[in-house]
Formats: sequence, structure tokens, C-alpha cells
Amino acid sequence: MEIVKIAGIGLIALIIIIILKQYKPEFVIYVSLIAGAMILFLVMNKISGIITMLTNLSNKVSVNGQFLELLIKITGIAFLTEFAVSICKDSGETAIASKVDLGGKVIIISMSIPIISSLLESVLKILP
Repeated sequence: MEIVKIAGIGLIALIIIIILKQYKPEFVIYVSLIAGAMILFLVMNKISGIITMLTNLSNKVSVNGQFLELLIKITGIAFLTEFAVSICKDSGETAIASKVDLGGKVIIISMSIPIISSLLESVLKILP
């Protein structure tokens, strides 16, 4: 029951943050970072299992390994971007959060161009 641990960490961090905001608001960001790192550590095992399963599946289906690698990197960038955006929003820096979000989206689009071009080439081969 990993979700119980994750929810527990989140709720405990929330309680600590609520208490700290009254007395030492400058420490709130540290509690948020620690809680996020703990949750990320808990899900790393699941993420590595998913990557292994996708690799095995792509070997069976003979999908281009470069595409799978790109998809995994894109997913990692999306997770890290969302984590950074959440941290920025928690600390009240919504302007920086929106810039980080935009940067993540641009990087994801630029990385997905080979997949999009390959898909378009396949569609053009099918069309008369």
C-alpha cells in the first residue's frame, strides 16, 4: 500500500507547513522539498519497473528503441517540470512557475519532433 505512505507523507507535510507558516514561514519551502523528495523516492521503484516493462514490450513488438527512449525522457521531463512548477507555486512565485512550465513544454515539443516526423512519414506512405 504505497499510496497510504505517499498520502501520509503529504498529510504530515501539510500539517507541518500549516504550523510553520505561523511561526517560521521561511522554512515552509524546505518542508515541501523534503516531502516531495520522499514521495519521489517512494515511487522510483515503480518507475523503474514501468521502464523495464516498456523495454521488454518494445523488444517483443520490435518498436524502434530510440522512440521508446525519447518517450521515457519526455515523460521524465514532464514529471520534473510539474514538480518544479509545484514548488514554485508553493513558494508564491507563480511568474517563475509559468516560465518553468513553458520551458518544459518547449523542450518536450522539441524532443518529440523525430517521433512526429516518423509518424507523418508513415502516414504519407499509406496515402496514395
